[in-house]
Amino acid sequence: MTERKVRVRFAPSPTGALHIGGVRTALYNYLFARQHGGEFVFRIEDTDSNRFVPGAEEYIIESFKWLGIEFDEGVTFGGNHGPYRQSERRDIYKKYVQLLLDNGKAYVAFDTPEELDAKRAEIANFQYDASTRMSMRNSLSLSKEQVDELIAAGEKYVVRIKIEPNEDVCVNDLIRGEVVINSSILDDKVLYKSADELPTYHLANIVDDHLMEISHVIRGEEWLPSAPLHVLLYRAFGWEETMPAFAHLPLLLKPEGNGKLSKRDGDRLGFPVFPLQWTDPKTGDVSSGYREAGYLPEAVINFLALLGWNPGNDQEVMSLAEMVQLFNLNRCSKSGAKFDYKKGIWFNHTYIQKKSDIELGKLFMPIVQAHGVEPEFDKVALVAGMMKERVNFVSELWDASKFFFVAPTAYDEKTAKKRWKEDSAKCMTELGEVLASLEDFTPHNQETVVMNWIAEKEYHTGNIMNAFRLALVGEGKGPHMFDISWILGKEETLARINRAVEVLK
Repeated sequence: MTERKVRVRFAPSPTGALHIGGVRTALYNYLFARQHGGEFVFRIEDTDSNRFVPGAEEYIIESFKWLGIEFDEGVTFGGNHGPYRQSERRDIYKKYVQLLLDNGKAYVAFDTPEELDAKRAEIANFQYDASTRMSMRNSLSLSKEQVDELIAAGEKYVVRIKIEPNEDVCVNDLIRGEVVINSSILDDKVLYKSADELPTYHLANIVDDHLMEISHVIRGEEWLPSAPLHVLLYRAFGWEETMPAFAHLPLLLKPEGNGKLSKRDGDRLGFPVFPLQWTDPKTGDVSSGYREAGYLPEAVINFLALLGWNPGNDQEVMSLAEMVQLFNLNRCSKSGAKFDYKKGIWFNHTYIQKKSDIELGKLFMPIVQAHGVEPEFDKVALVAGMMKERVNFVSELWDASKFFFVAPTAYDEKTAKKRWKEDSAKCMTELGEVLASLEDFTPHNQETVVMNWIAEKEYHTGNIMNAFRLALVGEGKGPHMFDISWILGKEETLARINRAVEVLK
């Protein structure tokens, strides 16, 4: 028997913004597919028409485009197994619903919501299963004539799977090992609703995974309770041989305390839980996104990859290509992963350091321009490269380096009181004359000449350099002084010294 080609899928519902946990699931699927020379399919699960949110599908696609996670086929990508939206596959599902009914593996049920509520009130922990189904209104308890009459009369119905009691259902999970569930604890789940002629998640997924030749289903731990039902559905269709391997990923947990990571945690602690900013079309509420918060996509990917998986070595910083080489489902954790958002900031800082001056300059230039400044690109790139060690986000570069682009109009009072001495005005005037005489304004030459001048005059080096920094920057911060004066240029440096002397006296 030939080994199956690896085909995995990511199948979100267009019900709102894509949660960061969903991004991690997609990333692991992508890494697994690429490592095995397989294919990655993008499917949209939109069978629940009541929960559909306009713009959600486009948002999901844009998120992966920004993150650099590429699909091989699916919605908007094309392929030979379409259509890839479940709402466009109604007729396909109907055929398989009928197959289950014809083979006695499913039945039609007419119970109204009110009847179901009454039964729940009557029986504690009521479950629609082998022990209760004969007391309900369905094709097992009614005659064929009654069933036909109800359907002809337009009565709404659902199709339920008929689960035989007291059978051990085995799920072989690639992360958790063998999981055995007794079928008696499962209820006869709804597979199809006549009201909108659409299947539920359970049936649609099984049919789609089979027809799209999915070899591995890698999904979140929250879907683990559904796995036994899905195994039973594969059996009901006689598809055991093509049943995909299952892998249920650990949950993403709150940064502090217990429980699953939620949007509330992000709002409370000030970090995003969505890849891109999301505006709720109903309420107008805006939720922050990693892109708009200034995170680099490669930093987000690296951060997420290590939440629930480790490469088996001490390496933390990895490119997507390196992750593909190292990824192994056997190294995924069974227990939940704490969402250490501060580590996400560390990754962003690290990836900023890895950027070249030109790459950073391109990211920083629009921010500089937004402050009404139009400098040469070379200067912006130079400043970004010089200041990158001091920031976690590109957006922070402006506050860290604006003195390179805008001369100070005021001087920090605390610094001036401490650093501007009685003789500072006189010394700065002299320093201006020394710098004005230089033809070679490189940092090294400036430093050599100025340090010789200080030594010759027997001035206090700290006093001179602190006053010089205050004159050029307006406060006591910034990189090496002669790097600042070199980037500003001779003319601007002298102008700032003269202004400081005039204002501070």
